[in-house]
Amino acid sequence: MTLASMIAPDADTRAEDVLRLRREITRMQRRRSDLPLIPVPAPLEPILPEGGLQVGTTYALSPSPGLIGALLAGASRTGAWCAAVGMPTLGVEALAGHGVDLDRLLLVPAPGARWLSVVSALSEVIPLIAIRPSSAVRDAELSRLSARLRDRGCTLLVVSGGPGAAAWPQSEGSLQVHDPHWRGLGSGWGALEECEVTVTARTRRSPAPQSVRVRLPGAHGMVEAVAPTAPRLIPLPSIHAAPRPLADAPALLAVAG
Repeated sequence: MTLASMIAPDADTRAEDVLRLRREITRMQRRRSDLPLIPVPAPLEPILPEGGLQVGTTYALSPSPGLIGALLAGASRTGAWCAAVGMPTLGVEALAGHGVDLDRLLLVPAPGARWLSVVSALSEVIPLIAIRPSSAVRDAELSRLSARLRDRGCTLLVVSGGPGAAAWPQSEGSLQVHDPHWRGLGSGWGALEECEVTVTARTRRSPAPQSVRVRLPGAHGMVEAVAPTAPRLIPLPSIHAAPRPLADAPALLAVAG
């Protein structure tokens, strides 16, 4: 049985699943990472102050499966474990397409009201966790979780409910996806192949929004940079010089007279 299938959504078996999860966490016990950053795909590096995610902090994300997959893939490529909690519709195949190592992915699709306890337990051994909370968190609980993240060097990606949702308090920053443009459909035919979006980041170290246009996903499923479009030059009409008047015309007229 793989970790990706450990946690069952059935409420009757959830207690047993949590116990199994804790036993597995004890077996996987890791040391705190000394890396200051969690890498992200190269096209997203320019919008983050140091080119990656700060370790031991929290980032707010818009509910974009592509963005979630791209960020999890950045950690997965280093051989690190990652987890997705509270997102039962997140596609495993799509995550693999982004480059996530499924053998090092832990899915907790439906933790219910215990989502905070699950995240707190996972932070002991998982360096990057994406979570879609199912309920609000109290200030005291948030303070304890933030202290645990800093102590264990775990980074949390909190997926919001969409536009207008309340920002996650005490977050290091946010990454939002907007202005999507899909390609591949014709007039009544075709299939969606790739999507161009704008990803905008705001962080404590760089409060001014930083944006980049990317394909998410690209033709091969992974995030790809979009080359800036060169401005189209409009040719100007030809300008011909006006005929120069004869300076000695009055003198010629005088002689002729």
